[in-house]
Amino acid sequence: MNIVITSRHFELTDSIKEYIIHLGEGLKKYHLDILSFRVVVSFQEKKGKEKKKKSFLIDMALSVAKANMIVISQKDKDLYVAADLAFARMHKILRRYHDKINQKHTTPTEELMAMDILRDEALTLKGEDEIVPMDLYLHKPMDIDEALECLKSSSQQFFVFNDKDSKMRVIYKRIDGKYGLY
Repeated sequence: MNIVITSRHFELTDSIKEYIIHLGEGLKKYHLDILSFRVVVSFQEKKGKEKKKKSFLIDMALSVAKANMIVISQKDKDLYVAADLAFARMHKILRRYHDKINQKHTTPTEELMAMDILRDEALTLKGEDEIVPMDLYLHKPMDIDEALECLKSSSQQFFVFNDKDSKMRVIYKRIDGKYGLY
């Protein structure tokens, strides 16, 4: 990761650079493909009615592959506090992005338990083929509405039935929550 640190309206010391680089190294723990990281530290002095207000502004721009650029601005009286707050916000954003990417690949524990049970059963039946009979209720012709109600009341993904014209039909649950009919 390439960190570019620049300053405006004051001189950047080595200790400030090292501190920002140290904070920037902590962003590597999310294992994201960070293309570039730019930090601009600026000093602002506003003249008010009573006294001068001095503050530091930290602007950070982080470019991650296959994502939008992340831009953060943080302002505080103390430079180190502003840097800490800005990097805390950056960590929060990167953690959410990392979790969003990796959440797709995780499986719920119930599915893992079901997969373990099926695998154990497959190991015990190793070498034996077993046919499990199922009732398809093909003896009675049904309307499409009746078949839809049967499918909704069961936990199956599809339902096979004969319609009024003695034609074999299949009604099934689609991914988008609607129902399909063959």
